[in-house]
Amino acid sequence: MIRRLQHVFALSEKGAKDFVKAVIWCFFCNVSLMFPVGIVMATVQYMLDTLETGGDPAEKVWVYTGIAVLVLAVLFLLHYFQYAALYLATYKESASRRVALAETLRRLPLSFFGNRDLSDLTATMIADCSSLDQMFSHYIPQLFASIFSTLFIGTCMFCFDWRMAAAALWVLPVAVLLTAGSKKLQDMFGTKNILAKRAVADNIQECLETIRDIKACNRQEEYLRGLDEKLEEAEGCAIKSELVTGVVVCTAQAFLRIGLATTVLVGAGLITSGELPFLYFLGFLFAAARLYDPLGLVLQNIAATFNAKLQINRMRTILEQPAQEGSTECDPPNFDITFDHVKFAYREDEGVLNDVSFTARQGEVTALVGPSGGGKSTACKLAARFWDIQEGKITLGGTDISTVDPETLLKHYSFVFQDVVLFRDTVLENIRLGRRGATDEEVYEAARAARCDEFIRELPKGYQTMIGENGSTLSGGERQRISIARALLKDAPIILLDEATASLDVENETAVQEAISRLVKNKTVLLIAHRMRTVTGADKIVVLSDGTVAEQGTPEELYRKNGIYTNMVRLQTESREWSL
Repeated sequence: MIRRLQHVFALSEKGAKDFVKAVIWCFFCNVSLMFPVGIVMATVQYMLDTLETGGDPAEKVWVYTGIAVLVLAVLFLLHYFQYAALYLATYKESASRRVALAETLRRLPLSFFGNRDLSDLTATMIADCSSLDQMFSHYIPQLFASIFSTLFIGTCMFCFDWRMAAAALWVLPVAVLLTAGSKKLQDMFGTKNILAKRAVADNIQECLETIRDIKACNRQEEYLRGLDEKLEEAEGCAIKSELVTGVVVCTAQAFLRIGLATTVLVGAGLITSGELPFLYFLGFLFAAARLYDPLGLVLQNIAATFNAKLQINRMRTILEQPAQEGSTECDPPNFDITFDHVKFAYREDEGVLNDVSFTARQGEVTALVGPSGGGKSTACKLAARFWDIQEGKITLGGTDISTVDPETLLKHYSFVFQDVVLFRDTVLENIRLGRRGATDEEVYEAARAARCDEFIRELPKGYQTMIGENGSTLSGGERQRISIARALLKDAPIILLDEATASLDVENETAVQEAISRLVKNKTVLLIAHRMRTVTGADKIVVLSDGTVAEQGTPEELYRKNGIYTNMVRLQTESREWSL
């Protein structure tokens, strides 16, 4: 049962056990609503018996008062334990749910993120989780508890008098069917509501990411007009979704109250015929009135569960994604990277690499060059198992990287990509990210090697200067040099450089290349560059074109072949002579 609850509601094992506890305590709290009915019936019966025998009804009032106080204490304790099992446990599970999502996302291949919208993932992590917090603290456990308590109380009522029980409960199946029968309608409007909200989130995120381009093209008004339309649509979808749910639930709850009328009518008829004692009639009236409160919650919670199911399904698509796994030990005898007949595609029927084979040896610089879209960056990322290939094999020192845990594997890699990612933190800590245990002096040394020490010391607080989100306060070249310093600090045996010098001026490019040259001794370097002069010092060049290896060899060998590489060198030589 615990595993079933974990699957259905996307809960952890502890969360599923706490869910069962919450249902049990809610059940006891619902049943305890009948305690006052019992006290009233017992008190009335005592008074009637006392009056018949000519006694004083006030004689034992203190006894019933004491019982009432005891019942209040029991009710307090039951609701206290319900609160602890329901609300506190729910919020702990909420924290676990968010951590589980983050851990799952951390272990997923990048192919998953390539197929998912970032704002959709953000909505799942924030909005869906917050919504489920409310669902599990206010609706879903109470739904199950209300069902069980209604069955229990209903059975007891049938044991006393089946006619009065039927008169009070006949409305229940009709109201439940009315609510449950509208599931498809509620799902349809609920889905539209979710999609409309996601469209708004997408639009806002796109606006924030492209604000400079929007302003540069003078498209602010047009863009905001489109956002207004999406907001209006989202508002309309939310109103319709709430309206459908509200109409269904309120209609079903109103229908429940008809049961009170039928209870009165049937009870009056039975009393008139002498088949039902007045005290039983009074008890059934009190019980029915108390019973309809949890029944109303049942109907409300059924509708809420429909909405929760949509969000749970979205969350489960993340939690049940197959994560990249493998051995946590990886100590290869060398750090040669070998592509052996590798085939890879981001999507089906959209091949990127096809039968690619080459070896990047330790102690050498292997450059990947070729036309745009040839698969250079993809090959570089596949070497670090950012994605898993469809066919062939990629090995590190003879070890198939698909058998190694990604985090274990990445300890051997340093990266400098064309798209630099920096964090809203000090310059010092952004560089120290390469190796957390590094001393300040080691950070300074890496910065000097990457030729960024000079501009860092000119910042307002030097290495303690806070940089904006993703280094927004720095130039592109400065960001890239900090990224290079981070890679130098890590000092991993494998270095992947994707257009590492693309944003540098000639002077700094030469300096960084000198630093990289000192770094690559006995290391494996995979370099991607479009500037042919950047790769002239490489030990080996692999030319990728249309996802295949068109040429490979030393720069001199390839130049003599008069092929793609030679043509690229000539074109770039001619372009340097071009002027306005």
